[in-house]
Amino acid sequence: MRILILCYIHMSLLGAAMKEVSVSTQIDGKNFSGTIVYDDKSDKKRPALLMIPNWMGPTTDSLEKAKLIAGFGYVVYMADMYGSGVRPKDSGEASKAAGAVRADIPMMRKRMNHHLSLLKDKASTLPINKKHIAAIGFCFGGGCVLELARSGAELDAVVSFHGNLNTPDATDAKRIKSKVLVLHGAIDPVVPPEQVQAFHKEMDDAKVDYQLVSFGGAVHSFTNPKAKALGMSHYDERTTKRSYKMMNNLFEELFD
Repeated sequence: MRILILCYIHMSLLGAAMKEVSVSTQIDGKNFSGTIVYDDKSDKKRPALLMIPNWMGPTTDSLEKAKLIAGFGYVVYMADMYGSGVRPKDSGEASKAAGAVRADIPMMRKRMNHHLSLLKDKASTLPINKKHIAAIGFCFGGGCVLELARSGAELDAVVSFHGNLNTPDATDAKRIKSKVLVLHGAIDPVVPPEQVQAFHKEMDDAKVDYQLVSFGGAVHSFTNPKAKALGMSHYDERTTKRSYKMMNNLFEELFD
């Protein structure tokens, strides 16, 4: 896995083009549109990641992030949690869209599991190693992948980047089968210490194999270059690089 990651980082630095595959699907009669990205210079099968973007949903920015992560040596499916007709134009619309999904956890989990199954099915036509599947999410998406884990989904790991940690029923953690990595800003005002403490208790009570890393000085949205609200949501290049390295370290351990 280390060799594969290094190989794809080299390709990314050389400006290798990413293959984009549009994905259309239906859940409960509603249309959803996402994109799968991977470097097609090699037909070698590789791990696949289900990626849930922040509350803005599938955007040009989130697609660029998916390509960046695919450059580490993965097939990345940037999934749509809102439906094709919902594309927030600003934070107000994004808050409403994300809030609607967060308010119905069973619906959220159903959508997440649908996208996970779709990604696994793509192993027959794309260079995916079906034995190595994980999910990652950013902000709103981080909370989504944790709920995917709490649903009992069959996958190797979930990684939350500056996502919310709360859940309606903490006892659902007993269903978790995957490894869990939470990458958290230590002074994130959106996810206060009380929520972090409750998450630790939830995971410990359920005996989950998890890690929660608190990055000193980091707040919410630390991987988002457009986040510029000091003290609230703000990009941190150093923390971003460290968080990606920790993600890759976990996957190297699991996928070798």
